[in-house]
Amino acid sequence: MEGFFKKKLNLIDLTFLGLGSIIGSGWLLASMNGAKYAGSIAWVAWIGGAIAVLLIGLVYGELAAALPRAGGFVRYPEYTHGSLVGFLSGTASLLAYSSVAGIEVEAVVSHASFYWPALMDNAGPSILGRVIEILLLLLFFLLNYWSVNVFGKSNTIITFFKFVVPSVTIITLFFFFKGGNFATVGAVPGGAEGVFKAIAGGGIVFAFLGFRQAVDFGAEAKNPQRDIPRAIILAVTLGTIVYILLQVTFLGAVPSEALTQGWGHIADFMPKSANYPFVWIAGSLGLTWLSTLLLIDAVISPAGTGNIYLSGTGRVLYAWAKNRHFYSWFAKIDPRTGVPRAALWLSFLLAIAWILPPSTDTWSKLVDAVTSATVMTYMIGPISMTSMRRTMPNMKRPFFLKGGAILSPLAFIAATCIIYWAGWTTDSMLIGIALGSLILYFAFIDKDESTRASLKQAWKSGAWLIVYYIFILVMSYIGSFGPMKSPLIPGEWDTLIVVIGAIILFYWGVNSALPKPSFETDTEGEAPPKFE
Repeated sequence: MEGFFKKKLNLIDLTFLGLGSIIGSGWLLASMNGAKYAGSIAWVAWIGGAIAVLLIGLVYGELAAALPRAGGFVRYPEYTHGSLVGFLSGTASLLAYSSVAGIEVEAVVSHASFYWPALMDNAGPSILGRVIEILLLLLFFLLNYWSVNVFGKSNTIITFFKFVVPSVTIITLFFFFKGGNFATVGAVPGGAEGVFKAIAGGGIVFAFLGFRQAVDFGAEAKNPQRDIPRAIILAVTLGTIVYILLQVTFLGAVPSEALTQGWGHIADFMPKSANYPFVWIAGSLGLTWLSTLLLIDAVISPAGTGNIYLSGTGRVLYAWAKNRHFYSWFAKIDPRTGVPRAALWLSFLLAIAWILPPSTDTWSKLVDAVTSATVMTYMIGPISMTSMRRTMPNMKRPFFLKGGAILSPLAFIAATCIIYWAGWTTDSMLIGIALGSLILYFAFIDKDESTRASLKQAWKSGAWLIVYYIFILVMSYIGSFGPMKSPLIPGEWDTLIVVIGAIILFYWGVNSALPKPSFETDTEGEAPPKFE
């Protein structure tokens, strides 16, 4: 018997899925990273990151309201551009999603070691710490395994707590605000480049990536046409307000003696025993109760985010299998619970795989890769939305993005810049994996006669994406974010070239779309597009 997703999630559930992912381990560390890179203008990076993510989110709001699909970020490129673009989008999504649960449980163990030192050793989590991480992942698995309703309601409760603690921190630290801190200079690299670095590599965009949950859980929404766009806007807006206020209070509450060598060396003055920036500030101000509250939240916040992402990875795997780029077993839904249990099992195993390699600082090492891999899936959305408007102008769109002709290319440019600012090390690794994964693409595409017949059209519709990857790879090497001591293209000129290249590739991608979107991978239970 074929199972279907259960429509159990309301607007609050969807909003809290997004907000719960946005407020994870990022807020505990990103404010200091922003200060190191951009100094007293670090708050500008949060505004820039929020605008970029909201532009992308609104694009997906239009797509998801019209076509609510589990793992929509993987499904829409397949509809508009065929199997090649769908496969590469799925590869990037799998890399991004499957690692986040591991990152978050590592953050939980690292934070909990303040009270239980045996959880960590010099090389990272101890054997005991690894066991605790696996047990946490098992707990997330079980919360997701039984029903989406149990998962959604438990997440709403956890997210409420995650929202309260940063709010208390903001209010408290405002009483210790020192305006003179904003006159301090010495950020590294500082200026516009520092803002760009903070957005892409400081954890700022990473902190906002959770907005996508409303899209990925769209098939389980009670009223997706109305609630998905609203949930995206609410989650990003609330997250932005919290993060900007946290950044401003951090800048103003940092002990003045920690700024004697400028913002770039602020971490040198934070004792390792303090564990995390806001805990350090609270301790320096004698606010023991706030330090304790922050350390409790440091365990709960990333745990809640890890729980969401383990479930989200299951939806991505389900969507990948629905696109016929993975084993069909993972596209099956349990008829009783409405959960893709096989995909959830694999999500659990992948999350464990990410935490097994020893690391002294997993969070900082993986955040760049996760950010870029996730945005590599986002940047296709604006092209899918614009091309679908051209090829299916009469499709009913419950949420129509006004100004989409302008906002859509802007969203694509923003996503491209975020990928580029992550730098050569990250981009070369991810793009190398993406291009290397084409071996698997041919392996799966060749087993089905109908998909094999469409291979020529898929490559015609997807050639722009291959060129896009190569363009980013070359620019990452020769630009100011690359490994060269004397970049061939210095300063902000490289970003300008990336923007120009993005504009050209955007319109190439739009014009390369299939003559008509293909919904042949849809099955019973997935509402077909409606027309006016």
